[in-house]
Amino acid sequence: MVIDVWKSIKKQHFQPIYLLFGNEPFLINETKRILVDHVLQPEELDFNFSSFDLEETPVEVALEEAETLPFMGERRIVFLHNPVFLTAEKTKEKVEHDVKRLEQYIDNPAPFSIVVIVAPYEKLDERKKITKELKRKAAVVEAKKLSENELVNWIEERVIAQGNAIDQDAAQALVNLNGTNLMMLSSEIDKMGLFVGDHGRITLPIVEKLVSKSFEQNVFTLVEKILNRNVADSIEILQELMRQNEEPIKIVSIMAGQIRLLYQVKELANQGYQQQRIAGLLKVHPYRVKLAMEKTRMFQTKELLYLINELADADYKMKTGQMDKALLMELIILKLNKVHS
Repeated sequence: MVIDVWKSIKKQHFQPIYLLFGNEPFLINETKRILVDHVLQPEELDFNFSSFDLEETPVEVALEEAETLPFMGERRIVFLHNPVFLTAEKTKEKVEHDVKRLEQYIDNPAPFSIVVIVAPYEKLDERKKITKELKRKAAVVEAKKLSENELVNWIEERVIAQGNAIDQDAAQALVNLNGTNLMMLSSEIDKMGLFVGDHGRITLPIVEKLVSKSFEQNVFTLVEKILNRNVADSIEILQELMRQNEEPIKIVSIMAGQIRLLYQVKELANQGYQQQRIAGLLKVHPYRVKLAMEKTRMFQTKELLYLINELADADYKMKTGQMDKALLMELIILKLNKVHS
């Protein structure tokens, strides 16, 4: 797991080659930052840090840098970005790469350099020899979307790294309130860290006090209130979103996406599909599927379909200027309240 690699780096247990791949940019960038911070001193950056875009530079040229002795330091760190040749993607590359030269380097890496291959792709071509060799001999960091448990663990580790502690129910609440965006979670952790000070503890009341709900989370709460026919709370949340100058068309779009997800999850669950499989089919985070599965038991399919149709109609009327946008939103809430199971 990525957290284990970070711990090893922080203990100065470096590997000569790292392979970072996946479609979670925050984890890739965080791994790069941790490596640079722990491998090089600030004054060494100008001499012993190199970065190459392999869409512009042949890999053999970049490896020449890795085989150059460090200057005024013990180690050199070399980043190789965008190695498209590790994927099955058919592209007309601007440069030709001597991949055999990379294979030779993997077999006998320079003892004074750390080479970091950064592949921001969801999948690598496992059939290729170079991919197999890298996965066998490099330290591999798969920067994928974290599961719910991994998210909570990641939050706890990040808080500990700042010299603080967080209760597990507080970490879970942070995910519930803020979603799965690691950049936003990181920002909230930093904010709470400043609040509790050094060696402080982040508790559930602190999370509830300091963490702002994401726009998507506010809309999700609105959807939940509408489906529960809680008219007063629904209109209150809607009016708060409007006071925050959120565009009604955007609110309708997010609502439609969330209702569509509820409908799809309900249909797939009724067909016997499990959470992970549903997440894969719909290409959404498993945590979102888990939340949807918890909610779908409370609503009938016809209610979800009715709301999808109402939102589509409202979207059309808003975009064609047929009715006031805020009034249209309130009408949706009132209409659904009259639909009986």
